[in-house]
Amino acid sequence: MEDQLKELIPFLRDKNPQVRQIALSNLLGQTPEGSPHRNIFFRGLGGGLQKPKETDIVRDLKLLCRDQLAVAHDAFRALVNLSDSPLLVPFLSEPAFLTFLVSYILNADSILADLASMLLSNLTASSSPCAALLALKVPIISTPSSSSPFFPTQSRSGTCSAPVPYPSGEPQDILALPLLIDTFVHGASIDPSGDLSSRKRKGELHFLASVFANISTSPAGRTFFVTPQQIDPLNPKSTNEYPLAKIVAFTEHKDTIRRGGVASTLKNCAFHAQAHRAILSPDTEAIIVPPSTVSAPGIDALPSILLPLAGPEELDLDDQEKLPSALQLLPPTKKREADSALRLMHVETLLLLCTTRWGRDYLRDNGVYEIVRGAHMEETVEKVSEYIERLVQLLKGDEGVETTDGSDVARVGGQDDDDDDNRIEEV
Repeated sequence: MEDQLKELIPFLRDKNPQVRQIALSNLLGQTPEGSPHRNIFFRGLGGGLQKPKETDIVRDLKLLCRDQLAVAHDAFRALVNLSDSPLLVPFLSEPAFLTFLVSYILNADSILADLASMLLSNLTASSSPCAALLALKVPIISTPSSSSPFFPTQSRSGTCSAPVPYPSGEPQDILALPLLIDTFVHGASIDPSGDLSSRKRKGELHFLASVFANISTSPAGRTFFVTPQQIDPLNPKSTNEYPLAKIVAFTEHKDTIRRGGVASTLKNCAFHAQAHRAILSPDTEAIIVPPSTVSAPGIDALPSILLPLAGPEELDLDDQEKLPSALQLLPPTKKREADSALRLMHVETLLLLCTTRWGRDYLRDNGVYEIVRGAHMEETVEKVSEYIERLVQLLKGDEGVETTDGSDVARVGGQDDDDDDNRIEEV
């Protein structure tokens, strides 16, 4: 069987698209993890003292992502399945293919943008593609008169044709990550009717949330999300905004992948203690996060953290007044986050925000205890309950002496809350 499958590989380069499709469709079944003949895709990529070289089949699959719909669909699926292997990551994150992949996702007309987003999510589970994406610039041509503000020139493929007429002007190299964030936001606002022809953007791009979460596990990635950027990446004169501020509202989105990735990004950014004031402050205040010297409106993330933990409980008027306006007078139909892992993640984020005295005071003054008290009463998962109890102890505990950088820890019962077994980790 393996020999027969290997005989199909040369047909991936056949001039006849039907032949390419038949060959690829037969190979596709061997790409998921655990497939009996999956090794044919990795032969020649590892082992020995020499630097691994890209094999014909890897190169073919990358090229077939630009093919007509049926072929490109199977090529993307194959690479999504195979990209869990570290052997393939260097070849899928090399500059030319990474530029195509990002450009394809950015193009509103890309039919397979969701598969491309899944592939990018898998790649950024490794540190080197994250670093490459942070620095990546893609060529775009501004198209202010069309329905899309720009055309990414490297997105052209069989499933994403160039606009007609082709836009005039010279391409500009623009940092990719701010463009991906805007594209992610636009993907959530597409028409849910199911009719692709009526949508301005063909993909929902939920898996970009996982890309952002992966990037934010590194200090450089966290720094990006809490460093002001122009609201409009194509307009250097536009006002500044923290990139994190554009995505925090999706913690209440109906799609688990989207809200989970955003929750992970928010939690990871909370490891950066110097950013706590920017993360929590309302957008009416201008905040600077060192080492940057540029200010931007506060991210106002507390409502986005608390809403998934809030239920329909009625609070006293005095308690209601403590809460951010988005959490006041919630309807009786309000439901908490159904996924216990995400509930835990939001509690962990609040715990991280408690590592500064300023953060603890802000949480106390804005009704966090009142919300988590109700959440604790309804919680059925022991670990989430334990973390809520730790949070309550920090909020209600006696304060120790604040350090010069503000990153002190409140004392609970005379002991520092530093139990290694309960340490919070990046996700």
